Amino acid sequence: MGNPTGFIQIERRSQPGRPPLERIRDWSEAHPHLSEGELADQGARCMDCGIPYCHTGLLISGMASGCPINNLIPEWNDLVYRGQWREAAIRLHRTNNFPEFTGRVCPAPCEGSCTVGLNGDPVAIKTIEQEIADRAFDEGWITPTPPLGRSGKTVAVIGSGPAGLATADQLNKMGHLVTVYERAGRIGGLLMYGIPNMKLDKDVVGRRTALMEAEGVVFRTAVTVGADIAADELLATHDAVVLATGSTVARDLAVPGRELGGIHLAMSFLRGNTRRLLDGGAGAEAPIDAAGKDVVVIGGGDTGTDCVGTAIRQGARSVRQLELLARPPLARAAGNPWPEWPKVYKMDYGQEEAAALWGEDPRRYSTTTRRFIGRNEHVAGVEIADISWQPGPDGRVAMREVPGTTQLIPADLVLLALGFTGPEPALPRAFECELDPRGNVRAGDDRMTSVPGVFAAGDCVRGQSLVVWAIKEGRVAAEGVDRYLARVV
Repeated sequence: MGNPTGFIQIERRSQPGRPPLERIRDWSEAHPHLSEGELADQGARCMDCGIPYCHTGLLISGMASGCPINNLIPEWNDLVYRGQWREAAIRLHRTNNFPEFTGRVCPAPCEGSCTVGLNGDPVAIKTIEQEIADRAFDEGWITPTPPLGRSGKTVAVIGSGPAGLATADQLNKMGHLVTVYERAGRIGGLLMYGIPNMKLDKDVVGRRTALMEAEGVVFRTAVTVGADIAADELLATHDAVVLATGSTVARDLAVPGRELGGIHLAMSFLRGNTRRLLDGGAGAEAPIDAAGKDVVVIGGGDTGTDCVGTAIRQGARSVRQLELLARPPLARAAGNPWPEWPKVYKMDYGQEEAAALWGEDPRRYSTTTRRFIGRNEHVAGVEIADISWQPGPDGRVAMREVPGTTQLIPADLVLLALGFTGPEPALPRAFECELDPRGNVRAGDDRMTSVPGVFAAGDCVRGQSLVVWAIKEGRVAAEGVDRYLARVV
């Protein structure tokens, strides 16, 4: 490292956000950038630690520790410190197909395992990553680079989310002929329809997919495999097939009153809003509007936060967010040591905006939903109760309702952001792929399924996860497909 004491001398500065009350007026992700000098200082905070955990990509206690795609973080931090931005971009793209995506939406497990974070604020890795990626595009350093030769082998990738795009990008670079099939009207999957525009601008997604198209990847939209085109036809016309359909079966909430109008799955809400922004709401799914309504979001996580931010921008009268888990501590608990992902209290962009509007964090922790109350067959309220997490006779911690804490909160619109249970089973069934006990597609280390020549990658294999894990999955699957094509076909 060029400045071995930078982490002592320089305070952390991450990408500044616009004031909450300003940004809720639009759907733009536009934000002020740090200056080149400020970014050089942030790169200088990366210490010359002997064993950097930031790029290990380990799973510890079921959580990511370090970057799952093994980004060469100390290297490009040092290059930014030295002003060698183009070299930093080359290093960044060595491991990450889409750093402009992860720099925006990844929760940064790299920062959670940063050595500087042991006794202070971690290096602003995510900010530096996004700045490198955006500068590479702005400076024209990223241009179409089709492969020098073609293998003549053809691969069908089903799904254009981060796993499908990473698979396609890698296979195309290897010289194979790749066609991506997407049932929606636009390419991007989760990146396009599941993540709001203020978090990931859709022009950023389109910029990358246009680049891939210029490099030879073929995209076919509005095609549902199994309906518009049969699985057998894909197998007959391609040398390999990759399923990258994600984990899209949403977890529901089976409590009394669930049948009432005004209760929706979070993805229906987010997807409809994005369609309205992109093309005026055209399509099969009508937008769900929060304007003037008391909104209750049930569930935390990124999807819950995105619902909060979207409802606020639509003009909700109030927004509350219910979480089963207890409020995390302000600092790491004894049972959550470094380099595990830090389970600590923080407010994401949606909670910051709600607090700016209404004076407090909208989340209510340790809360269970007992039932929905209706009026004229439409939801009017949510009956909730406090819970505690206590060990039972067998020593296992279980949720217990606290007597006397029942109350009713108003709700004209309820959004269920409870995660996902697995992939839709129709497509794996069409290819006769085996599923594991959790309902995910069973795949080996090379991501080959039980059917020779059929591979699977991303959330449909590992379950609901991060965009960065999906990119890793796509890269692993591409290697498996490449070896298969060389060996079998």
